[in-house]
Amino acid sequence: KLFIKDLEFEKVPVRIYQPKVPSPSQRKGVMFFHGGGWVFGSLETHENLCRAIARESESVVVSVGYRLAPEHKYPAAYEDCLNATIHFMKNIEHYGVDPARIIVCGDSAGGNLAAAVSQTLAGRSDLPRLRAQILIYPGLQALDFNLPSYQQNQGVPLLFRERVAFYMLQYLNGDVLHMQEVLTGSHIPPDVKLNYRKWVSPDNIPEKFKARGYKPHVLLDCTPEVYETMKRFCEPNLCPLLAEDAIVHQLPESFILTCEYDVLRDDGLLYKKRLEDNGVRVTWYHLEDGFHGIISLFDYCGLSFPAGKRGLDNIMNFLKSL
Repeated sequence: KLFIKDLEFEKVPVRIYQPKVPSPSQRKGVMFFHGGGWVFGSLETHENLCRAIARESESVVVSVGYRLAPEHKYPAAYEDCLNATIHFMKNIEHYGVDPARIIVCGDSAGGNLAAAVSQTLAGRSDLPRLRAQILIYPGLQALDFNLPSYQQNQGVPLLFRERVAFYMLQYLNGDVLHMQEVLTGSHIPPDVKLNYRKWVSPDNIPEKFKARGYKPHVLLDCTPEVYETMKRFCEPNLCPLLAEDAIVHQLPESFILTCEYDVLRDDGLLYKKRLEDNGVRVTWYHLEDGFHGIISLFDYCGLSFPAGKRGLDNIMNFLKSL
Protein backbone atom coordinates (compact mmCIF):
# COMPACT_ATOMS: atom_id res chain seq x y z
CA LYS A 1 0.00 0.00 0.00
CA LEU A 2 3.04 2.28 0.21
CA PHE A 3 5.87 3.55 -1.94
CA ILE A 4 9.00 3.44 0.26
CA LYS A 5 12.18 5.18 -0.76
CA ASP A 6 15.54 5.91 0.91
CA LEU A 7 16.97 9.37 0.21
CA GLU A 8 19.20 11.99 1.80
CA PHE A 9 18.05 15.44 2.90
CA GLU A 10 21.09 17.70 3.46
CA LYS A 11 23.31 14.59 3.84
CA VAL A 12 20.91 13.14 6.45
CA PRO A 13 19.51 9.68 5.56
CA VAL A 14 15.71 9.63 5.40
CA ARG A 15 13.12 7.02 4.48
CA ILE A 16 9.94 8.28 2.85
CA TYR A 17 6.64 6.41 3.03
CA GLN A 18 3.97 7.52 0.53
CA PRO A 19 0.51 5.94 0.24
CA LYS A 20 -0.10 4.42 -3.21
CA VAL A 21 -3.81 5.19 -3.23
CA PRO A 22 -4.43 8.43 -5.18
CA SER A 23 -5.45 11.40 -3.06
CA PRO A 24 -7.97 14.05 -4.20
CA SER A 25 -6.07 16.70 -2.25
CA GLN A 26 -2.60 17.32 -0.87
CA ARG A 27 -1.62 15.00 1.96
CA LYS A 28 -0.35 15.66 5.46
CA GLY A 29 3.41 15.37 5.93
CA VAL A 30 4.81 13.77 9.09
CA MET A 31 8.48 14.20 10.01
CA PHE A 32 9.25 11.24 12.28
CA PHE A 33 12.20 11.07 14.69
CA HIS A 34 12.85 7.65 16.26
CA GLY A 35 13.57 6.95 19.92
CA GLY A 36 16.51 5.06 21.41
CA GLY A 37 18.12 7.46 23.86
CA TRP A 38 20.02 9.27 21.04
CA VAL A 39 22.35 6.24 21.24
CA PHE A 40 20.56 3.52 19.28
CA GLY A 41 17.45 3.11 17.15
CA SER A 42 17.36 3.51 13.37
CA LEU A 43 15.12 3.72 10.33
CA GLU A 44 14.76 -0.08 10.69
CA THR A 45 13.68 -0.19 14.35
CA HIS A 46 10.72 2.11 13.66
CA GLU A 47 9.88 0.80 10.19
CA ASN A 48 6.61 -0.89 11.25
CA LEU A 49 5.46 2.15 13.18
CA CYS A 50 6.16 4.53 10.28
CA ARG A 51 4.39 2.21 7.84
CA ALA A 52 1.38 2.10 10.14
CA ILE A 53 1.26 5.89 10.46
CA ALA A 54 1.53 6.41 6.68
CA ARG A 55 -1.09 3.74 5.93
CA GLU A 56 -3.64 4.57 8.61
CA SER A 57 -3.53 8.35 8.38
CA GLU A 58 -2.83 8.44 4.62
CA SER A 59 0.08 10.79 5.27
CA VAL A 60 3.52 11.09 3.72
CA VAL A 61 5.92 10.04 6.49
CA VAL A 62 9.60 11.03 6.45
CA SER A 63 11.61 8.98 8.97
CA VAL A 64 14.96 10.62 9.82
CA GLY A 65 18.14 8.56 10.36
CA TYR A 66 19.95 11.14 12.46
CA ARG A 67 23.52 10.68 13.76
CA LEU A 68 23.84 8.84 17.07
CA ALA A 69 25.77 9.42 20.30
CA PRO A 70 28.35 8.94 21.74
CA GLU A 71 30.23 9.19 18.41
CA HIS A 72 28.12 12.22 17.51
CA LYS A 73 27.39 14.35 20.54
CA TYR A 74 24.75 17.04 21.03
CA PRO A 75 23.71 18.96 18.97
CA ALA A 76 24.30 16.49 16.08
CA ALA A 77 20.97 14.61 16.36
CA TYR A 78 19.01 17.84 16.84
CA GLU A 79 20.73 19.52 13.87
CA ASP A 80 20.09 16.53 11.59
CA CYS A 81 16.38 16.51 12.48
CA LEU A 82 16.11 20.27 12.04
CA ASN A 83 17.96 20.32 8.71
CA ALA A 84 15.94 17.41 7.32
CA THR A 85 12.68 19.12 8.35
CA ILE A 86 13.67 22.45 6.77
CA HIS A 87 14.71 20.65 3.57
CA PHE A 88 11.34 18.90 3.43
CA MET A 89 9.49 22.18 4.01
CA LYS A 90 11.42 23.89 1.23
CA ASN A 91 10.82 21.05 -1.26
CA ILE A 92 7.28 20.22 -0.29
CA GLU A 93 5.88 20.33 -3.83
CA HIS A 94 7.80 17.15 -4.79
CA TYR A 95 5.83 15.07 -2.29
CA GLY A 96 2.23 16.18 -2.79
CA VAL A 97 2.13 17.52 0.77
CA ASP A 98 0.07 20.45 1.98
CA PRO A 99 2.52 23.07 3.41
CA ALA A 100 -0.12 24.00 6.00
CA ARG A 101 -0.26 20.42 7.33
CA ILE A 102 3.28 19.44 8.30
CA ILE A 103 3.61 17.63 11.64
CA VAL A 104 6.69 16.69 13.68
CA CYS A 105 6.45 13.45 15.63
CA GLY A 106 8.76 11.32 17.75
CA ASP A 107 8.89 8.80 20.58
CA SER A 108 11.14 9.06 23.66
CA ALA A 109 14.41 10.72 22.54
CA GLY A 110 12.62 11.33 19.23
CA GLY A 111 9.92 13.20 21.18
CA ASN A 112 12.68 15.34 22.65
CA LEU A 113 13.97 16.08 19.13
CA ALA A 114 10.47 16.83 17.82
CA ALA A 115 9.88 19.30 20.68
CA ALA A 116 13.24 21.00 20.07
CA VAL A 117 12.68 21.26 16.29
CA SER A 118 9.18 22.60 16.88
CA GLN A 119 10.53 25.32 19.20
CA THR A 120 13.24 26.32 16.73
CA LEU A 121 10.77 26.63 13.85
CA ALA A 122 8.18 28.50 15.93
CA GLY A 123 9.78 31.86 15.24
CA ARG A 124 10.62 31.32 11.56
CA SER A 125 8.62 33.50 9.18
CA ASP A 126 10.39 32.18 6.04
CA LEU A 127 8.95 28.65 6.38
CA PRO A 128 5.45 27.18 6.67
CA ARG A 129 4.16 27.09 10.23
CA LEU A 130 4.04 23.57 11.68
CA ARG A 131 0.50 22.25 11.97
CA ALA A 132 1.15 20.12 15.07
CA GLN A 133 3.66 18.24 17.19
CA ILE A 134 3.14 14.68 18.45
CA LEU A 135 5.28 13.81 21.47
CA ILE A 136 5.18 10.16 22.52
CA TYR A 137 6.51 9.70 26.09
CA PRO A 138 9.17 12.37 25.48
CA GLY A 139 12.21 13.07 27.67
CA LEU A 140 12.32 16.84 28.02
CA GLN A 141 14.62 17.80 30.89
CA ALA A 142 17.79 16.74 32.72
CA LEU A 143 17.57 18.98 35.78
CA ASP A 144 15.61 16.68 38.08
CA PHE A 145 15.91 12.88 38.10
CA ASN A 146 13.92 12.68 41.33
CA LEU A 147 10.45 13.69 40.14
CA PRO A 148 7.61 11.40 41.28
CA SER A 149 7.71 9.32 38.09
CA TYR A 150 11.47 8.77 38.47
CA GLN A 151 11.02 7.61 42.07
CA GLN A 152 8.02 5.36 41.36
CA ASN A 153 9.25 3.74 38.16
CA GLN A 154 13.02 3.68 38.58
CA GLY A 155 13.20 -0.08 38.07
CA VAL A 156 10.38 -0.52 35.53
CA PRO A 157 11.40 -1.89 32.09
CA LEU A 158 12.07 -0.87 29.37
CA LEU A 159 13.68 2.30 30.71
CA PHE A 160 15.36 2.45 34.10
CA ARG A 161 16.17 5.72 35.86
CA GLU A 162 19.94 5.15 35.61
CA ARG A 163 19.63 4.50 31.89
CA VAL A 164 18.04 7.91 31.28
CA ALA A 165 20.98 9.62 32.98
CA PHE A 166 23.36 7.38 31.02
CA TYR A 167 21.76 8.24 27.65
CA MET A 168 21.52 11.94 28.47
CA LEU A 169 25.24 12.05 29.33
CA GLN A 170 26.20 10.04 26.23
CA TYR A 171 24.31 12.56 24.10
CA LEU A 172 25.65 15.59 25.99
CA ASN A 173 29.37 14.80 26.06
CA GLY A 174 29.97 11.15 25.25
CA ASP A 175 30.98 10.04 28.74
CA VAL A 176 29.26 9.11 31.99
CA LEU A 177 31.83 10.58 34.34
CA HIS A 178 29.30 12.52 36.42
CA MET A 179 26.46 10.03 36.42
CA GLN A 180 26.18 9.97 40.23
CA GLU A 181 25.93 13.75 40.44
CA VAL A 182 23.19 13.76 37.80
CA LEU A 183 21.16 11.16 39.70
CA THR A 184 21.49 12.91 43.06
CA GLY A 185 20.88 16.33 41.54
CA SER A 186 24.27 17.82 42.34
CA HIS A 187 25.10 18.52 38.68
CA ILE A 188 23.32 21.90 38.45
CA PRO A 189 23.76 24.67 41.09
CA PRO A 190 20.73 25.27 43.37
CA ASP A 191 20.32 28.88 42.21
CA VAL A 192 20.09 27.76 38.57
CA LYS A 193 17.61 25.04 39.53
CA LEU A 194 15.49 27.52 41.46
CA ASN A 195 15.44 29.71 38.39
CA TYR A 196 13.67 26.89 36.50
CA ARG A 197 11.55 25.75 39.43
CA LYS A 198 8.48 27.47 38.02
CA TRP A 199 8.60 24.89 35.20
CA VAL A 200 10.47 21.85 36.55
CA SER A 201 8.94 21.11 39.92
CA PRO A 202 6.99 18.30 41.58
CA ASP A 203 4.54 21.06 42.65
CA ASN A 204 3.35 21.20 39.04
CA ILE A 205 2.52 17.48 38.96
CA PRO A 206 -1.13 16.70 39.82
CA GLU A 207 -1.44 15.06 43.25
CA LYS A 208 -2.93 11.83 41.91
CA PHE A 209 0.40 11.06 40.24
CA LYS A 210 2.13 11.13 43.62
CA ALA A 211 -0.19 8.51 45.12
CA ARG A 212 2.14 5.59 44.39
CA GLY A 213 4.80 7.25 46.53
CA TYR A 214 6.90 10.37 46.44
CA LYS A 215 9.54 11.77 48.76
CA PRO A 216 10.56 15.44 48.27
CA HIS A 217 14.19 15.79 47.25
CA VAL A 218 16.70 18.07 48.95
CA LEU A 219 18.56 20.61 46.78
CA LEU A 220 22.27 19.76 46.77
CA ASP A 221 25.29 21.91 46.02
CA CYS A 222 27.20 21.56 42.78
CA THR A 223 30.92 22.11 42.21
CA PRO A 224 31.92 24.64 39.50
CA GLU A 225 33.89 21.88 37.68
CA VAL A 226 30.85 19.62 37.39
CA TYR A 227 28.58 22.48 36.32
CA GLU A 228 31.10 23.48 33.64
CA THR A 229 30.61 20.09 31.94
CA MET A 230 26.82 20.01 32.57
CA LYS A 231 25.65 23.55 31.89
CA ARG A 232 24.39 22.75 28.39
CA PHE A 233 21.62 20.76 30.09
CA CYS A 234 20.04 24.21 30.48
CA GLU A 235 19.82 24.71 26.69
CA PRO A 236 16.26 24.28 25.36
CA ASN A 237 17.53 22.51 22.22
CA LEU A 238 18.66 19.74 24.57
CA CYS A 239 15.98 20.14 27.27
CA PRO A 240 12.90 21.69 25.62
CA LEU A 241 11.03 22.02 28.93
CA LEU A 242 13.35 24.96 29.73
CA ALA A 243 12.35 27.15 26.75
CA GLU A 244 11.13 30.66 27.51
CA ASP A 245 7.39 31.41 27.54
CA ALA A 246 7.81 33.64 24.46
CA ILE A 247 8.78 30.52 22.47
CA VAL A 248 6.32 28.09 24.06
CA HIS A 249 3.52 30.56 23.39
CA GLN A 250 4.12 30.22 19.60
CA LEU A 251 4.07 26.42 19.46
CA PRO A 252 1.55 24.53 17.31
CA GLU A 253 -1.30 22.35 18.50
CA SER A 254 0.17 19.42 20.43
CA PHE A 255 -0.52 15.78 21.21
CA ILE A 256 1.28 14.29 24.23
CA LEU A 257 1.15 10.63 25.17
CA THR A 258 2.32 9.57 28.65
CA CYS A 259 2.47 6.18 30.36
CA GLU A 260 1.85 5.58 34.06
CA TYR A 261 4.75 3.14 34.48
CA ASP A 262 7.40 5.31 32.84
CA VAL A 263 10.21 7.36 34.41
CA LEU A 264 9.57 10.04 31.75
CA ARG A 265 5.86 10.38 32.59
CA ASP A 266 6.30 13.62 34.52
CA ASP A 267 8.34 15.28 31.76
CA GLY A 268 5.24 14.93 29.58
CA LEU A 269 2.94 16.17 32.35
CA LEU A 270 5.13 19.23 33.03
CA TYR A 271 5.27 20.12 29.33
CA LYS A 272 1.52 19.68 28.99
CA LYS A 273 1.08 22.25 31.77
CA ARG A 274 3.56 24.64 30.18
CA LEU A 275 1.83 24.45 26.81
CA GLU A 276 -1.63 24.94 28.32
CA ASP A 277 -0.42 27.83 30.50
CA ASN A 278 0.75 29.47 27.27
CA GLY A 279 -2.52 29.01 25.43
CA VAL A 280 -1.41 26.09 23.23
CA ARG A 281 -4.09 23.51 22.51
CA VAL A 282 -3.07 20.12 23.90
CA THR A 283 -4.59 16.69 23.36
CA TRP A 284 -3.25 14.49 26.15
CA TYR A 285 -3.60 10.74 26.26
CA HIS A 286 -2.42 8.81 29.31
CA LEU A 287 -1.99 5.05 29.27
CA GLU A 288 -2.81 3.95 32.83
CA ASP A 289 -1.43 0.50 32.05
CA GLY A 290 1.37 1.67 29.74
CA PHE A 291 5.16 1.51 30.09
CA HIS A 292 7.99 3.22 28.23
CA GLY A 293 8.50 1.99 24.66
CA ILE A 294 5.07 0.40 24.33
CA ILE A 295 4.18 2.24 21.09
CA SER A 296 7.32 1.25 19.20
CA LEU A 297 6.77 -2.37 20.29
CA PHE A 298 3.66 -2.29 18.13
CA ASP A 299 3.91 -5.39 15.93
CA TYR A 300 7.61 -5.81 16.79
CA CYS A 301 8.87 -9.42 16.53
CA GLY A 302 5.34 -10.65 17.20
CA LEU A 303 4.99 -8.57 20.37
CA SER A 304 1.90 -6.50 20.81
CA PHE A 305 0.25 -4.96 23.85
CA PRO A 306 -3.41 -3.86 23.99
CA ALA A 307 -2.35 -0.61 25.68
CA GLY A 308 0.11 0.06 22.86
CA LYS A 309 -2.63 -0.46 20.28
CA ARG A 310 -4.91 1.98 22.19
CA GLY A 311 -2.12 4.54 22.31
CA LEU A 312 -1.43 4.18 18.60
CA ASP A 313 -5.15 4.45 17.77
CA ASN A 314 -5.30 7.72 19.68
CA ILE A 315 -2.27 9.07 17.83
CA MET A 316 -3.95 8.12 14.51
CA ASN A 317 -7.22 9.77 15.51
CA PHE A 318 -5.37 12.97 16.34
CA LEU A 319 -3.50 12.86 13.02
CA LYS A 320 -6.69 12.26 11.06
CA SER A 321 -8.32 15.25 12.76
CA LEU A 322 -5.68 17.69 11.46
